[in-house]
Amino acid sequence: MNYDRLETELASLPLYGYFFLKTRDLTFTERVRWICRHECQMYGKTWACPPAVGSVEDCRAKCLAYPNYLLICTVTEVDDIADITATLATRAEHEAVTRRVEALIRAEGQEIYTLSTEACAICESCAYPSGPCRHPEQMHPCIESHGILLTQTAEECGVPFQYGDNVVTWFSMISFGRPQVRPRHRPPKNEPGAASDWRRLPWETILLCSLLGKARHPA
Repeated sequence: MNYDRLETELASLPLYGYFFLKTRDLTFTERVRWICRHECQMYGKTWACPPAVGSVEDCRAKCLAYPNYLLICTVTEVDDIADITATLATRAEHEAVTRRVEALIRAEGQEIYTLSTEACAICESCAYPSGPCRHPEQMHPCIESHGILLTQTAEECGVPFQYGDNVVTWFSMISFGRPQVRPRHRPPKNEPGAASDWRRLPWETILLCSLLGKARHPA
């Protein structure tokens, strides 16, 4: 893995920031999954969301099979961030950048596993659950679908989750390396229950999951 060469390529992309990190430092919690189940209307609607992605335990095992990951973020200014349609429209550019970064890492001989923004929007109507994913090579599960507390990871990297009233921030996580089979995680018996502890999550996480789910499936 030639990091100097890769960083030279990354510097040419419209990224606000990128960070090389270790998957072992990620925080996985059932509390994020609880929000998916109870606050996001995309739950059970796509292959990129729970329960199709597997349990949080399974998702953790998938990520930890790769020793490293690259966190990338882009920012886009919109006229009115409350306009969810306009906000979601900025995802396409971010996903295009994510695919370019994937290609760069693959060119270094690395295997990858990518998580990205919100529910997949490649198809107008997802084949889930009656049929297999039509574009498995392009589909990126949502970061939060894996129970990852993204707000904490962003904060640890010094990246604000929100930059301003009308600025949209998108993140992708690209795990890479030579995948290894790892034992499944068994949470400690004293881990707080998901339903009782979800309110301790950052308000940005709760609000974003709720708004994006309602935007994709308005009442």
